[in-house]
Amino acid sequence: MARLFVDLSPLRASRNFRLLFTGHLASMLGNQLTVVAIAYQVYQLTHSSLWVGLVSLIQLPLLIWGSLWGGAVGDRTDKRRILSLGGGLLSLLSVGLALNAQLTQPKLLVVIVLSAAAAFGGGFVNPARNASIPRLVDGHKLVAAYSLNQVGIQLATVVGPAISGLLLASFGVASCYWIDVLSFVIFAIATLAMDPLPSSGGVAVSSWQATKDGIAYLRTHSIAQAVYVADLNAMIFGMPRALFPAMGLTVFHGGPQLVGLFFAAPGFGAFLGAMTTGWVERVDRRGRAVLFAVAGWGLSIAIFGLSPWVGLALAALALAGWADVISAVLRNAILQSRIADAYRGRLSAIQIAVVTGGPRLGDLESGVVAGITSTGISIVSGGLACVVGSLVVSWHWRSFWNERASELESSDASRS
Repeated sequence: MARLFVDLSPLRASRNFRLLFTGHLASMLGNQLTVVAIAYQVYQLTHSSLWVGLVSLIQLPLLIWGSLWGGAVGDRTDKRRILSLGGGLLSLLSVGLALNAQLTQPKLLVVIVLSAAAAFGGGFVNPARNASIPRLVDGHKLVAAYSLNQVGIQLATVVGPAISGLLLASFGVASCYWIDVLSFVIFAIATLAMDPLPSSGGVAVSSWQATKDGIAYLRTHSIAQAVYVADLNAMIFGMPRALFPAMGLTVFHGGPQLVGLFFAAPGFGAFLGAMTTGWVERVDRRGRAVLFAVAGWGLSIAIFGLSPWVGLALAALALAGWADVISAVLRNAILQSRIADAYRGRLSAIQIAVVTGGPRLGDLESGVVAGITSTGISIVSGGLACVVGSLVVSWHWRSFWNERASELESSDASRS
């Protein structure tokens, strides 16, 4: 049973990792409050799920731009400086969102601009945070450190939206933004207390050429392609979070608390899954397991859209979150074990674009379909399309369908 649970030793052994983990957890909790608050506020201002999706989509190019630029700068300067300064600037953007929300007539344009700027800032800071972890813990504790990182993220996705629903009902939208301000202040202080993380040097002059080489490598690597397509399939067709306000307020006739629970439910299932993923190491046919998990996600989302009961709807979202985290663990394992070491950084950058871009494209897709048809049809059709997409991936990328972990073990044994 011990192999089922995450290793806490990196938190005990490394003061710097404890500080980074604490600061990141605080900022993630605040960010989740803001994600729900922005969706709720935009829906209140426009009464349109399409607008909720569009606001999310507008953030996408800025987030990707921030990530690419932040990764390049992070390799050239002290990562701790990027983290602390970034946390301070992000707190100021949340101040702007809070002040706008306290106006008698809040401005939609202000929400769009400041949320897009925050997406850029978060993208800029995130590569430095991820790249710092290997320098804070021993090499043999990296898996445990990144597992703890995933647990913190999933914990925030559960607690943050649930709290946001209570805050929205009791104190209004601005309260979520003010707590987000505090969370980024905590992040900035925690990272300032860390030891310096100066550049290691040896950075290539042209990051653009390196990026093009990585894309060229991806075109020749069918398994890596399938990893990305499988994730995009799940998030574009089967991620209906832009419709959570409409589901909570107009379909189930609940209040902001229910909207918060809808946002929290997938994270709750993913948190339980992340805490008990030890068994995943024993999965041999990993590609097939990913596609089954993605199909399970899609079916669960379809059940959510069809459910006449709130309890069943929440259970379906939790089951979807569990399937998603299993898929995520296996996709990362396949990608990192199958690609050449020289391309891992660049393909990881592409993965960031996929992971961050997919849900935002999903917001747009679900909002557009809901605008043309209805909220329920959009959710159910997206979930079923996700299942069909898994079948397409299994047919088109046969190497992914037939991928086996034991092949790598046999190859390593023959070389030794």
